[in-house]
Amino acid sequence: MRIYKMETRKDTWKLGNHEFQSRFILGSGKYSLELIQAAVEQAKAEIVTMALRRANEGGLANILDYIPKNVTLLPNTSGARNAEEAVRIARLSREICQSEFVKIEIMRDSKYLLPDNYETAKATEILAKEGFIVMPYMYPDLNAARDMVSAGAACIMPLGAPIGSNKGLCTKEFIQILIDEIELPIIVDAGIGRPSQACEAMEMGATAIMANTAIATAGDVPLMAEAFKNAVEAGRSAYLSGLGRVKEKGGSASSPLTGYLED
Repeated sequence: MRIYKMETRKDTWKLGNHEFQSRFILGSGKYSLELIQAAVEQAKAEIVTMALRRANEGGLANILDYIPKNVTLLPNTSGARNAEEAVRIARLSREICQSEFVKIEIMRDSKYLLPDNYETAKATEILAKEGFIVMPYMYPDLNAARDMVSAGAACIMPLGAPIGSNKGLCTKEFIQILIDEIELPIIVDAGIGRPSQACEAMEMGATAIMANTAIATAGDVPLMAEAFKNAVEAGRSAYLSGLGRVKEKGGSASSPLTGYLED
């Protein structure tokens, strides 16, 4: 009997010079000890974002108490309305958090919370020149993404749907264009509401998934965190394996239809 041995493949990815194995990132907001523990223990998150504005409101020490030392802290510029404000928040966060990472969030629109791509590209260029590892959150537009790449972004973070909506991959076709055309890691951020949606994004070729509300508002937070981990890993495996073809018309038998019953 022949025994097949599965090879373990090291499947890591990079932001700047930092290497990560987990492809699930916990977004900021809705902080609780249960959520952080579930994200790290069940979802195996290695990156957790933090809004400096929220830290100032709730007490920075209290929030940092939730985040284990071996987890990378990713400050974001939540609350910034233009590039100038985002740069100021980023510089302050580096002083306070001692982190070279920054996620750029610039939103002038208070109803839909859609990111301002133009101002985001401006902030990205300034901060990248100052040595930050810049992770811009953006509306999925190829030209804007190319501007951010030229500005020195370490990755591109297109939204799947408006923040906190749990609506899923509303911008799927545009995200696929970014995956196909941009060489940097593509991290789908905002709007992912179900593990199946995270799996679908990973099957498309996304590098990683960021989520918060979907886990934070679940009935069983640890179980949902584990479900997201499994979904992200399954989607990644499916992408690496090469998905089977899609036949637009008719069927195609998986077994031969000839060679039996006297054919």
